[in-house]
Amino acid sequence: MEPHQHRGRSHWRHRLAHLLRPHSHESAEKVDPALESSAEGMRALWLSLAVLGATALLQAAVVMVSGSVALLGDTVHNAADALTALPLGVAFVLGRRAANRRFTYGYGRAEDLAGIVIVLTIAASAALAAYEAVDRLLHPRGISHPGVVAVAAVLGFLGNEWVARYRIRVGRRIGSAALVADGVHARADGFTSLAVLLGAGGAALGRQQADPVVGLVITAAILFVLKDAAREVFRRLMDSVDPALIDTGEAVLRRVPGVLGVTELRMRWIGHRLRAEVTVEVDGGLDLRAAHDVAVGAEHALLHAVPRLTAALVHTDPAPGPGAEDPHRLLAHHAA
Repeated sequence: MEPHQHRGRSHWRHRLAHLLRPHSHESAEKVDPALESSAEGMRALWLSLAVLGATALLQAAVVMVSGSVALLGDTVHNAADALTALPLGVAFVLGRRAANRRFTYGYGRAEDLAGIVIVLTIAASAALAAYEAVDRLLHPRGISHPGVVAVAAVLGFLGNEWVARYRIRVGRRIGSAALVADGVHARADGFTSLAVLLGAGGAALGRQQADPVVGLVITAAILFVLKDAAREVFRRLMDSVDPALIDTGEAVLRRVPGVLGVTELRMRWIGHRLRAEVTVEVDGGLDLRAAHDVAVGAEHALLHAVPRLTAALVHTDPAPGPGAEDPHRLLAHHAA
């Protein structure tokens, strides 16, 4: 056989195999926004780490001077919130790595693992705050410099609220559940910082029990944050998506020329990027090229309609007709 004939047959076999497979077309235009979102997430992490780290150091100095257990609980929580930037930073860096033959979907799931670390960190800070508050109730002692404690509490609120707004805004823009959870965590920290003011006010009035009682209130607030953060991370680990995204995707697919019906649409988060799997019905009389064009049109429509969607695997089924055989009869014995 002549070499050019062999190359020609290989070329057509490759094209036919491409037509027969489900279709997914990824390009640099889809990857670049994902890389940019990771970079934006990294900037949010390091900037918030600097702000919360400075706040925690300032509060720690006031704790050593005053002995306030309420401020200690707030300081521990702020320090823990700052340190959650580390696992998230590692996750964002890993998420930039390209997919390979072992991790065929890439490393985006590292972000979900970082979410687990954040939840555990919140739980640990709640346990420490509770322990210190109970210990102070059992062994009462006053605090000194309540005015300085009050100033530290206000600074703690301002630092946390700024970080919370920044993290939540960036997290929602890039689709990072872990970063949004971290922002909600920071917002709760801000309000617990304000609660320290009550302890300082009680101490100024000679009420020694006010400080540890506020410490317990802060612990309860941390537990509420823990519940919300754990729920969000659990949903992401279980491949939960907003049903409105599915509704949007189905509506868009039905408007694609050549699509006669939407049999199935699934989406899942991989880090802060979405992927979709789609089955649509097309005219059973279409040739391979025409069916392929419909699949490409369906993917293209989804990419424009669904925010943060980076790829869609589109499979075309022939629409059922009178006397038509089931196109999936070969798979019938594998059905659940």
